[in-house]
Amino acid sequence: MNEDEIKEINDLLSSPKNIVIVPHRNPDGDAIGASLAVYQYLINKGHHAMVVSPNDYPEFLHWLPNSKEVFKYDMQNRQSQAAIDEASILFLLDFNALNRVGDDMQHKLETFVGKVIMIDHHQQPDDFADYLYSDISICSTCQMVYHFIEKLDDLALINKDIATCLYTGIMTDTGSFRFPSTTSTTHRIIANLIDNGANNSKIYNNVYDTNSYGRLQLLGRALSNLVVIDKLKTAYIPLSQADLDEFNFQKGDTEGVVNYALSLKGIIFAVIFIEDTDQEIIKISLRSKGKFSVNKFAREHFNGGGHDNAAGGKSFVSLDSTISNFLRILPDYKKELLNSYEE
Repeated sequence: MNEDEIKEINDLLSSPKNIVIVPHRNPDGDAIGASLAVYQYLINKGHHAMVVSPNDYPEFLHWLPNSKEVFKYDMQNRQSQAAIDEASILFLLDFNALNRVGDDMQHKLETFVGKVIMIDHHQQPDDFADYLYSDISICSTCQMVYHFIEKLDDLALINKDIATCLYTGIMTDTGSFRFPSTTSTTHRIIANLIDNGANNSKIYNNVYDTNSYGRLQLLGRALSNLVVIDKLKTAYIPLSQADLDEFNFQKGDTEGVVNYALSLKGIIFAVIFIEDTDQEIIKISLRSKGKFSVNKFAREHFNGGGHDNAAGGKSFVSLDSTISNFLRILPDYKKELLNSYEE
């Protein structure tokens, strides 16, 4: 995003407007944190803003400031469509392809006639935004939102609510600041957010230390389902719909479970396969260490993508068939898997 584009955006935001902010479907901490931060920022600038999420997000994120103001497109369709119709600006956050919002909402966004501003850190963005701020080297969209506000010379507008939302997104997308994408710049931003009111201890507790009994039981089942392929430095976890139903699955209960597989000594590639009979798909989360690109793997085989070390995908065949396909494909990557390492 160059200086001319920043000036144009400043001009766009110089007078009150109706603005809608959209995260991706099944928003995580980074997506909803960025959306609510931009929402509060725009409110502080005098705009009428609204967050329209394709669907709901995990219960452990419902405490975020202004969370109750979010429209869910799948549940509040009439209100959501009206908000988009009345908007002159769209902010699209933490995704870079319109199919990430689901078919129904995608069709709605494709007919939008106002200005579109996209802020995202995933690879290979589609060309649909009027203003694109894309940087795959940055750890989270929330950090990019901080830089975006900084570019507009508005850091003074960051209050406790904005700081809390941005901190949450950065924390969750960096694995509590332990992933390689966490830089010294990230830590300096975190320090500023704490200075502006983000309560780091409370945020961590709200996100990670509020497990339900069912969620912990499901984690136990996932770990008991764990399969290790030592010769390919790979581990995977299958979870059937029956597994989810047995432990009263709630949205977000499988968040981070794939990282347990990746934590095994000697494992550099981990995958979780989750059956979703409502959508008739298998949801797939992929993680890696070192040079093995799960973004490439997901794009080539599982209708997905993301980052080099963290990606998602989906399959339209059964859970057993999906895993069989995975096991058939995996040996083709033996050389890459055995030569991947952390530097």
